[in-house]
Amino acid sequence: MKPKILAKKQNGQILITLVIVIPALVLIVAAYLSLSTSGYRLERRDQFRTQAQMAADAGADYGIEQINQDNTWLGTSGEVTLSSDSSKKVTYQDSITDNSSTSKTLTVTGRTYFPASASTPSAVVSVKIDLRPVASGTYSVVSGEGGLYMSNFSKIVGGDVLIDGTVNLSNSAQIGLSTNPVNVSVANQVCPIPADSTYPRICNAGENDNPIVISNTAHIYGNVKANNQINTYPSNMTNSGLIATSGVAPQALPDYDRASQKAAVSTTISGGFTCNSGSQTWQANTKIVGDVSISNKCQVTVKGNVWITGNLTLSNSSQLIVDNALGTTQPVIMVDGPAGAVLTQSAALSSNSSSTGFELITFWSSASCSPDCSNVTGSDLYNSRGATTISLTNSSQGPQSIFYARWTQVSVNNAGQLGALLGQTVRMSNTATITFGTTAGSLGITFWVANGYRQSF
Repeated sequence: MKPKILAKKQNGQILITLVIVIPALVLIVAAYLSLSTSGYRLERRDQFRTQAQMAADAGADYGIEQINQDNTWLGTSGEVTLSSDSSKKVTYQDSITDNSSTSKTLTVTGRTYFPASASTPSAVVSVKIDLRPVASGTYSVVSGEGGLYMSNFSKIVGGDVLIDGTVNLSNSAQIGLSTNPVNVSVANQVCPIPADSTYPRICNAGENDNPIVISNTAHIYGNVKANNQINTYPSNMTNSGLIATSGVAPQALPDYDRASQKAAVSTTISGGFTCNSGSQTWQANTKIVGDVSISNKCQVTVKGNVWITGNLTLSNSSQLIVDNALGTTQPVIMVDGPAGAVLTQSAALSSNSSSTGFELITFWSSASCSPDCSNVTGSDLYNSRGATTISLTNSSQGPQSIFYARWTQVSVNNAGQLGALLGQTVRMSNTATITFGTTAGSLGITFWVANGYRQSF
């Protein structure tokens, strides 16, 4: 008899393994697909939001342009399509709120629709831009032989520009607006080079050609006249750009009757003047012997002309304020010290209720007759023109005020609203908020500029 062969017992180990492994694999794949889908959705959502933000920015530019063309403009009638294709559509919508005669708010909403036929946007970005008016004057910037230097985001958007020397614009600096071009005249009176006793005179052809130099995206909107300007910068000078390469006569900077102000002194403060807080008053026809330091929100009300034999420093939100009783009579602050006038950390020359500001004028020069020189020429003028005697930084401002460095340089860096600048040299840098044109001459066109930008939720 053959031996009986017994079948091996099946214990199901492979089945158990499959039962455990396959669901785990399914869960891993599902988790991976879920993460991939979430990442894709987040990426697409971010893309839609970026497109909506770009639409809002475009709507802001459009809105400011429209309101400068028509002060009664109230916004778009509905959504304006910025771009559209078979898959998506991007729009913006503008509305204007008139807060007062000196304040408007532009609200811009950018939307992205996906698909393009969708009735509900996939992303919405809303921003609010505070606007303030700036009135143009005859001239907002006047410089002597030192010329005009502008860099970063500095702007001159009101009043014409008269330069005896040369002009250098770089980065995103801008003169004029496409909707409000200005007149720019450049005499090229910087010869001979190097300076001698005949300095300054207008350069001859070939001696210092191209007194206007523009780099990067800097731009001039307006009619430009410049002696010996060969480079027309067709992409950087428009509306209408360069219209004349000769015939610009240099203009002497305005004189001031310094002697009369000195002779009229009726009050003298000796040993300088310091105010660290609170309020003070300067009477008309005051002479301050020494340096003046005003800080920590100190407010000084000025009732008339003031002569400072030293330097003037305003800081930490301190103010010089034109007294209301002066009406439209502009007081003069005359400063003789070599450091001149320094405004920093939100310091201000504040106008009165009649919108009358100050004229701040400095008289120091490198000449031996300083500060009482009746005229400075030759190497003395050449050596003086680069010395800064008026400096405005860190949001300091002086709407309706004139800042005048008679023989030297005005330097503006991150400052706020200013009336007008005059000096042998004018240097502007670092801020997109500088505006001019409120007091240099008779008021003319009023235009609106951005005073704040915030996202609306």
